[in-house]
Amino acid sequence: MNRRKFFKSGSLLTIGAAVMNPFQGAANVLDLESINKNKKAKNIIFLVSDGMSTGTLNMADIFLNRKTGKGSTWIQLYKDSLVSRALMDTASANSIVTDSSAGSSSWGGGFRVNNGALNVSPEGAPNLPIWQKFKKAGKMAGCVTTVPITHATPAGFCVNSKSRNAQEDIAEQYLELGFDIMMGGGLKYFSPELRKDKKDVFAAYKAKGYQVVKTRSQMEGALSSQPILGVFAEDALPYYVDRNNDDTLQRTVPSLGEMTQKAIDRMKNHGKGFVLQVESGKVDWAAHGNDIAALLHEQIEFDEAVRVAIDFAEKDKETLVIITTDHGNANPGIIYGKDANNNFDSIQKYTQTNEWILNQIKSDTSVAQVREIIEKANGHSVKEEEAKTVLSYYDGLHKEEGLYNYKKLPYKAFSDMQGKINSVGWISMDHSADYVELAMFGPGSELLKPFVKNTDLHYLMLEAAEVENKF
Repeated sequence: MNRRKFFKSGSLLTIGAAVMNPFQGAANVLDLESINKNKKAKNIIFLVSDGMSTGTLNMADIFLNRKTGKGSTWIQLYKDSLVSRALMDTASANSIVTDSSAGSSSWGGGFRVNNGALNVSPEGAPNLPIWQKFKKAGKMAGCVTTVPITHATPAGFCVNSKSRNAQEDIAEQYLELGFDIMMGGGLKYFSPELRKDKKDVFAAYKAKGYQVVKTRSQMEGALSSQPILGVFAEDALPYYVDRNNDDTLQRTVPSLGEMTQKAIDRMKNHGKGFVLQVESGKVDWAAHGNDIAALLHEQIEFDEAVRVAIDFAEKDKETLVIITTDHGNANPGIIYGKDANNNFDSIQKYTQTNEWILNQIKSDTSVAQVREIIEKANGHSVKEEEAKTVLSYYDGLHKEEGLYNYKKLPYKAFSDMQGKINSVGWISMDHSADYVELAMFGPGSELLKPFVKNTDLHYLMLEAAEVENKF
């Protein structure tokens, strides 16, 4: 079927071509157009490295190249000219700097909403989320993430809520809507022991035929003939570098790539296809903490999930893979200097996140012990005066504020010390208004223009899959 004829006669254009179908014109990669033209995307895999500034993508590729001799899958796709590529404007309805709920809702609902909302317009009207549209069209649908499965980015593809913080309610909405596989963290939003209302949401899922899995081995053993709810941590999953240096966590907590593979295996044989969102949510959390080991390894874990998706799509030839981020965060980068190479390479010795380091330190930890903890995790220590500065944050005299910094740990102070040695700089500890990287592979990728608004992706996905916007 000619995709453009299909949508001219369908309802995608009912609100106006400029708004609802902005993808007329030649593709920006001619060989991809000849390969994919007029092919229908039976499946869509939408991968989000949440809060990924361009510097994060850049540093992860350099880190991998210098450590292993081979860079990231994402950048290799650019080098091999295998994807269409664009810059994307990420603004929300009420700010040029979006949060994750508004960012995801722009893709999910096709309209910009205020920060903090999920597919509810500034006037209070609901916008039907795209995973519900695809479910109504007969496709299977799911999400996997490294943060709570009820968190802003997966929720933006799935539900309507005036507040992203209504995560207990979002857990129940997922069940009512019947998504096929949902995996990540967030036990406290499902477990009767941890929910504020003491409701056993796990029991409700089981009653509707879901397999509830809470460990990596349980996930691996789950059947592909039944829906799956996987919840592997009370809140977010552990950072990837911390997980990989802890035998127990490696055995019990799946990686994002493993969850992605399981989700694909669960849905790949469905006759009408599937849609899957994959999120590395803690890239954003690491950026908020200026935590370089956490940031690089979360991006590397995301890149492993990209590889899983591309490997499937290359064989399947009916799958559109979208790779992007919802916004920048902290804008990190390698700073010029005569020792920049060696300084940046020192991060290869980091075996733990700053979160792990700072949680080892207590108010009664000695200066010598602080230096030992840092040396164990970073491969080098800090000066005695710097150790005293770190300790001063634990004596109640002053505390650092910051999103995802509930213990008020000295993330910025410690990151500033590391920057003198690793040559990494940060502009802030919060989101930024950057235009962000966007790549597409497979049928539908030829529709991508070089510069888009975040809302455009909603309609591109519908067009690529030949699903009319009539719901």
